[in-house]
Amino acid sequence: MCGRYTLTTPGGRALAERFAISEPEGFEPETLERFNVCPTEPIAIATADGEGTRSVRTVRWGLVPPWARELKGFQPINAKAETVAVKAPFAELYERPERRCLVLADGWYEWLKSERKAGERLPFRYTVDGGEPFAFAGLWRRTRVGGELLHSALILTCPANAVAAPVHDRMPCVLAGPDEEAAWLEGDPEGLLLPLDPERTSVAPANPAVNKAGVEGPDLLVAEPPPQLSFDA
Repeated sequence: MCGRYTLTTPGGRALAERFAISEPEGFEPETLERFNVCPTEPIAIATADGEGTRSVRTVRWGLVPPWARELKGFQPINAKAETVAVKAPFAELYERPERRCLVLADGWYEWLKSERKAGERLPFRYTVDGGEPFAFAGLWRRTRVGGELLHSALILTCPANAVAAPVHDRMPCVLAGPDEEAAWLEGDPEGLLLPLDPERTSVAPANPAVNKAGVEGPDLLVAEPPPQLSFDA
């Protein structure tokens, strides 16, 4: 569930305006114009800075727990919205507004299992409002590992809506708009961590090349054409 996503915007100024981020130049180039964001890679998040404005941060996707001594083992990329308030190590972050974040995106992928045994999974990309940027509800933290201070984050998930359910029974928690994004950062979760309105959600087949981590480019958004059938004798 939401193991890959996209943030295809090439520059930070439009994102800064959309998400009320005070410094557009704070976006790191490696977090932008991404068509295949994978776990452990750097991602862009927005956080409230306590002064009525927001800052952009570059963090590792995959929450590094406080007990980690090295970058191995338990590093969840997702947490269930239904249990995040009571399950360690998420609960302590969930109850602290300063550890909530907006994970900036403009699409996410899910995969449908092939009907053929050992067949390749079929990727689909989901977008919101025709491809506009949006924010996943996220949690982030600081962890010192081997003397280095690491910032990391995860994405909350919820039951799938009617558009996403045919491929996967869960979907990322997409915050419905600027008001909901502000409420999440301010620490009010009431009614926020729910499936997005299916009428705002679109889905289209994606290129199976996205199945491989490290592959990038706009071609990933276009499904490969089916093989041509030949009826020659």
